[in-house]
Amino acid sequence: MKRFGKILFQLAIYLLALIGLITLAFLFFIGSKGYGLSVSYNAPDYAERIELLRTAAPYTPDTTPIDMRFSIDSLRSAEIMDYFRLDTLYSTDDSTWEKSLAIGKFVTRNIPHANQTVYPEQVHAIGLWEYTKNVEPAFNCRLHSIMTFELLSAAGIKARYITCLPKDKNDQDCHVVNEVWLPEQRKWVMLDTDMGGHYVTDTVGNLLSLKEMREHYIADKAMLFYPGYENGSSQITYYYEYMAKNVYWFARWENLGFYQEDFTAQPDSMARGSYYALVPDGFEPFGRYAPKPTSDVEQFWQ
Repeated sequence: MKRFGKILFQLAIYLLALIGLITLAFLFFIGSKGYGLSVSYNAPDYAERIELLRTAAPYTPDTTPIDMRFSIDSLRSAEIMDYFRLDTLYSTDDSTWEKSLAIGKFVTRNIPHANQTVYPEQVHAIGLWEYTKNVEPAFNCRLHSIMTFELLSAAGIKARYITCLPKDKNDQDCHVVNEVWLPEQRKWVMLDTDMGGHYVTDTVGNLLSLKEMREHYIADKAMLFYPGYENGSSQITYYYEYMAKNVYWFARWENLGFYQEDFTAQPDSMARGSYYALVPDGFEPFGRYAPKPTSDVEQFWQ
């Protein structure tokens, strides 16, 4: 009997060890796939990124006027609303932010982050949703932001997706998020549906825009980050550090509408314009985001 008990004890130990190994393997797997695993940050890298922002040249007014136009087709809006049943995600009495957050949670809950191996043929909300059901279950931040932009726009919420870039032109990684216009507060605020979902506030709960996030980094003012849209924390995590790298300069389309980057479906029927790039004075933007640089911060974020 004692021998049998000893054997059971040993089996229990082996089983617990096996469970531990499986758990570690799973965490490594989802971390390598980028499915929102929170990892520790590298303090020296964070300090260096903040120093880059602080030593950047200031913004300066630009005499060349810049503008941004929205072309939101009502028929397409109705089609997207009906397909996704967006009106079931929120109440008609909800504030603009509450509706935006409900849409953000819907996207984040259903589509994790990954660097897709096959780029979608249909780069619009319905096509991207069907892509996750039939081709790959996840995709990157740009596709996240395009899809979220279309859902927000279909719901009657003014939004724009912004490419956030690092200083180093050899760094091929950038990040793309949405900003949502809140008429109740008369301001833009950041909403990220990728990497598990995030938004940002100051320490008393005021929602922040990308412009305000950059200013907070430079001034060393604490921010609260909400991973998964919950439990705001000022602890410097991977995402906190990651965004510090990617707010050195920004780019946005001159005009925005449905099918914005679906060049096959809508090659010539919409006036997309080109990219405006907001850069520190004297900095030369690079890549496809460089056509129209400006250092006029107020015009860019108008």
